[in-house]
Amino acid sequence: MFDILFSVIISFSISFLAIPVIITVAERKKLYDVPDERKVHASPIPSLGGLGIFAGFIIAALVTIPFAQAIEFQYFMAAAFVIFFLGLKDDILIISPIKKFIGQVLAAFLIIYKGGVQIKSMHGFLGMQELPEMFSLLLTYFAVIVIINSFNLIDGVDGLAGSLGLMATTVLGFYFLKIGATPYAILAFSLAGSLLAFLIFNFHPAKIFMGDTGSLLIGLLTSILVIKFINIASSPIVGAPLEASPAIGFVMLMIPLLDTLRVFAIRIFNRRSPFSPDRNHVHHLLLDRGFSHRSITLILVSINIIFITLAYEVRTIGSTWLIAGIVSFFFAGISALYFTKRQPRLFVAATNTSRKNTEGKQSSRVVSLTDDAVLEQK
Repeated sequence: MFDILFSVIISFSISFLAIPVIITVAERKKLYDVPDERKVHASPIPSLGGLGIFAGFIIAALVTIPFAQAIEFQYFMAAAFVIFFLGLKDDILIISPIKKFIGQVLAAFLIIYKGGVQIKSMHGFLGMQELPEMFSLLLTYFAVIVIINSFNLIDGVDGLAGSLGLMATTVLGFYFLKIGATPYAILAFSLAGSLLAFLIFNFHPAKIFMGDTGSLLIGLLTSILVIKFINIASSPIVGAPLEASPAIGFVMLMIPLLDTLRVFAIRIFNRRSPFSPDRNHVHHLLLDRGFSHRSITLILVSINIIFITLAYEVRTIGSTWLIAGIVSFFFAGISALYFTKRQPRLFVAATNTSRKNTEGKQSSRVVSLTDDAVLEQK
């Protein structure tokens, strides 16, 4: 228990002290996330918050995890470094989707082949139990890469990705603590402490974004924790076995996972790369209906917590029915959003420099921005 508390204190303290320094350096070096027609912030904001998250997490993990008792954690740390440098390069220089994908596959290789993270059984989902080795590996690669990208793609409004990551790691951390899996509890709480410190600066109005450095790290670590949870919780020999562990693990990540799979399907259907940017995410739909950043974050996190609680209470019905119900509810909610009236997005546009107001100053006007809007100079 002391190691877990120590990990939270270290990760929170380091991230909390590092992020203001990162903001200052980013402002001096002009390392901003510049707004465009797809993004939702109105002014340039530093996007290197992932540096602070990673610093707090990695130092806390290296100091408190008993590596002699859990040798696979050295590969988890190696994968975290791969993801860190991948995200950092993308935040500063921008890299192509294919290079980012290759880096994610490398990180997945480290945690699957070396770290032993593998979905070997469906534990009754769709009537399936043990999986063939090749199918098991392919499913695990798919799950890890989708989870990594899901947090990257859900990071669209202030506080959302960090809050969802904090919620998932806290729930998983307490479960691992309860069953005595201390190294995994420390891993979860080390990240949770860093995210808690980061959210102080990221909740609306955000002073800094986590960028790919932070979102990819959250995705990698939650994929490790969730797959380990599914495998351990289904075992009758653990102190607190859970029925329908695949469904409970799935519901912990339901918002980022289902939204990512939905958006990927839309892009592929429209013959576009699944990694191409657009404004189809659930947070974009809510923004277009007039919800604020703070409201969107609180609504989506609250929905996720409610469904975790519900899944735990009705876990005896089995994974198949639980996951079917969760997916049905999610898409019913998305359908309802599509049928509600959109509110125009407004921004201030400067008029042509030849048009001045009576005081000799350049005038501006408020115009609406829609998906098919074309701004013309007058």
